[in-house]
Amino acid sequence: MTGEARAFWLRTPGEGEIRSVPLAAPGPGEVLVRSRYSGVSRGTETLVFAGRVPADQHAAMRAPFQEGDFPAPVKYGYLNVGVVERGPDELRGRTVFCLHPHQSAYVVPAGAVVPVPDAVPPARAVLAGTVETAVNALWDAAPLVGDRVSVVGGGMVGCCVAALLARFPGVRVELVDTDPARAAVAAALGVGFAPPEEAAGGRDLVVHASATADGLQRSLELLRPEGTVVELSWYGDRTVALALGGAFHSGRLTVRGSQVGAVAPARRGSRDFADRLGLALELLTDPAFDALLTGESRFAELPDVLARLTAGSLPALCHLITYEGE
Repeated sequence: MTGEARAFWLRTPGEGEIRSVPLAAPGPGEVLVRSRYSGVSRGTETLVFAGRVPADQHAAMRAPFQEGDFPAPVKYGYLNVGVVERGPDELRGRTVFCLHPHQSAYVVPAGAVVPVPDAVPPARAVLAGTVETAVNALWDAAPLVGDRVSVVGGGMVGCCVAALLARFPGVRVELVDTDPARAAVAAALGVGFAPPEEAAGGRDLVVHASATADGLQRSLELLRPEGTVVELSWYGDRTVALALGGAFHSGRLTVRGSQVGAVAPARRGSRDFADRLGLALELLTDPAFDALLTGESRFAELPDVLARLTAGSLPALCHLITYEGE
């Protein structure tokens, strides 16, 4: 044993705590990572915090280094950036990203960490897991040059999708959200903005990420005939009702699910998880992504931060957790 670390655990739905946990010495092929930052994935982690993971999704929603089981007690999270203190020579001292829960230090196989490019600030690198989701969604969506695309839902995932779409030649992107404050984020990402009632119609593609039935319904309404909605929202245990008696059938519309747990079929034969995550980190050299880092708290404050995010009293896209002094 090398000592102890501190980890965030969901003790019971709605109540989190910081626990001391044993920290083993790294063995051959392992690394000891000291955390610098982690990010709170607001949509997924607030559903976990509230105990709203459906029973039939407990296995599918496990994080790579999760401990415990849903609904609780469980150690969850997957956006961590730290420095390798012990391990292979080529990794020692490197800043790395890992899909690890919120914890001050941890030991994992060396293959589970990905070096952060020098051009990517460590704080921005916590977005790698969310940008990876956006990459997978666009592999599923396959937008074409000149497409008219809307992204409905300006949370972390929606904004990452919009930021990547802004790089496609000739693609006109509009971010749609009920919060007028998202207009400033859209401008920073280089895309248009509209509230739902003013959103442009006739879209070739809509990416939906609001996790609301109203957002999905509006996404269908924005499509041109034979257009596609790519559904990125995770609704937890909520039932979603849609009105499909209008243009859905006559317009031959498509709703397609996309989820990061598997590499999109379009690239499954030529890319693996490491390739996808490495690409996400390369894309984070763009400073526009800093607009998604909207708050910062110390690790000791994480139980309160998650409670406030879940209750809606703390607005955020990606809330940054810092580990200095832990």
